[in-house]
Amino acid sequence: MLRKIILVVLLLGLSALVIVSFNIKQAMQQSLPLSTPQLLTVVKGSSVNSFSKQLISLGWLNNSFYLKSYVKIFPQYAHIKAGTYQVTPQTNLQELLALLVSGKEHQFTITFIEGSTFKENLALLKADAHITQTLNGQAITDIAQLLNIEHENPEGWIFPDTYAFTSGTTDVALLTRAYKKMVKQLNRLWQTRAQELPYQSAYEVLIMASIIEKETSHIPEQPIISGVFLNRLRKNMRLQTDPTVIYGLGDRYQGDITYAHLREKTAYNTYRINGLPPTPIALPGLTALQATVNPATTDYYYFVSQGNGQHTFSRTLSEHNKAVKRYIEQQALKNKN
Repeated sequence: MLRKIILVVLLLGLSALVIVSFNIKQAMQQSLPLSTPQLLTVVKGSSVNSFSKQLISLGWLNNSFYLKSYVKIFPQYAHIKAGTYQVTPQTNLQELLALLVSGKEHQFTITFIEGSTFKENLALLKADAHITQTLNGQAITDIAQLLNIEHENPEGWIFPDTYAFTSGTTDVALLTRAYKKMVKQLNRLWQTRAQELPYQSAYEVLIMASIIEKETSHIPEQPIISGVFLNRLRKNMRLQTDPTVIYGLGDRYQGDITYAHLREKTAYNTYRINGLPPTPIALPGLTALQATVNPATTDYYYFVSQGNGQHTFSRTLSEHNKAVKRYIEQQALKNKN
């Protein structure tokens, strides 16, 4: 009789255990109530208990019983890692735990665009809520030292590209990555440059590439414009390029270059100075860098915008003046219409 009682108790206990296990499995495989992807941040030191409370407060979980029970059965899932994760619709609790144990945080991205300035990219970094801000208004020269840039002005040294990062990455860490990438690309191109270029250093290539970048975003033209500037340098002609004037004006530039601006002697006014300006004026992209070290062979000395993102190139000043006249007439007609 006693054996029968013990057997019944064991069977009942086993049945209860099976039922509970089934319910736990069902609960853990239930999709979270999400209609769109959501970001979930797990703070450092979180336990399964505090994590379950977090899910309840978010409305993703009604109670913590099944989650806690599951972790007791499978203790390897207790080691959740801090970070910010992207949780997609149809994700269940079991998959969510596996994600947090793996530590595969969501990758955010930031893009430094060709032709943008260092100050513009500092503003871009500051506007991103997922980046930890450490610079806090430091001077440009101080930032250059933090990045181990040997020049006081870090302009041009950030390689334009899209960079992935996890939440909490610092602004300096991202700038350092972009700086190291520019150094690597610039050094590689400097070693493979065409013969008899007038540039004395890779830094001068960086300066010229930034000017080419600002002159045109039409990639097929970049080697031609590089060839034009090369011809001018070899003839000891001034570069006379508007983007350098604009950079030298700084905040004083309001959308139009005046005759007074062209006459003003600043370190960046290539209508008044010989050779290159002292620093780059923007972030040059890879194609502008390539065009600088491998310019097109051309007999052009001048170019003017066509108003459509491309340029008309001329061999003589007379040809150039005619092209400028045509451009002015086209702009006047366009404004009239």
